[in-house]
Amino acid sequence: MSVGVEKGIRQIVILGAGLDTFALRSPHGARQIRIYEVDHPATQAWKLERMAEAQLALPPWLILVPVDFERDDLGETLVGAGFQQNSPAFFSWLGVVPYLTQDAIGSTLDYIASIQNSEVVFDYMEPPQAFSEEMRELVTKRTEQLEKMDERWASRFEPAGIAALLRSHGFCDIEDIDFQEITSRFGRAVQGLAPGQAGLHVVHAKAKPESMYPEATDLKTVRPPGSSDLARNS
Repeated sequence: MSVGVEKGIRQIVILGAGLDTFALRSPHGARQIRIYEVDHPATQAWKLERMAEAQLALPPWLILVPVDFERDDLGETLVGAGFQQNSPAFFSWLGVVPYLTQDAIGSTLDYIASIQNSEVVFDYMEPPQAFSEEMRELVTKRTEQLEKMDERWASRFEPAGIAALLRSHGFCDIEDIDFQEITSRFGRAVQGLAPGQAGLHVVHAKAKPESMYPEATDLKTVRPPGSSDLARNS
């Protein structure tokens, strides 16, 4: 994200923001960057309550974008909140993809790719078949916990599969790091990750420049998913 900001990105979109606090910690406040937090209205109301209890004020660069994903169009709602679709943006999509259907994932990638020179970071999980028996048992327990909360993991990917998916939706410069690389690279910053996250990957990708698309391709017409699947943290 910081590299993108250095190159001129001035819009950051956090999909399924939940209680994310990046806007409060952002080191980029002096660069006139706008941060759009997208989530369900009820989730955002809850967040505002928690912030008030902690006596935290909304920073001037933060725009809350309440979206009812059953009814609202993400792109139209973002534009209504001041998002510039003709300017590059960085999309943070963490803690969301494993809970989405593949159709919802594809639709969201199409929308992000329609913003020229945009970038995205998201995480995904590998299929448990690649794990040891001990790790599969941890995954089973976590799955049972999620079911009790009326949640479920909907999608898992092999690394080669996620790379192919991203390329098919108009992305390039793909960087995929696995759990071991995450812990090695970031150390204490991720020490809270549970052993059951061993199949976790984090991916960074960039939308291809418009000139790299066939002339018949018009990604500007792609609509993002109208599904509650989009916001894991709602």
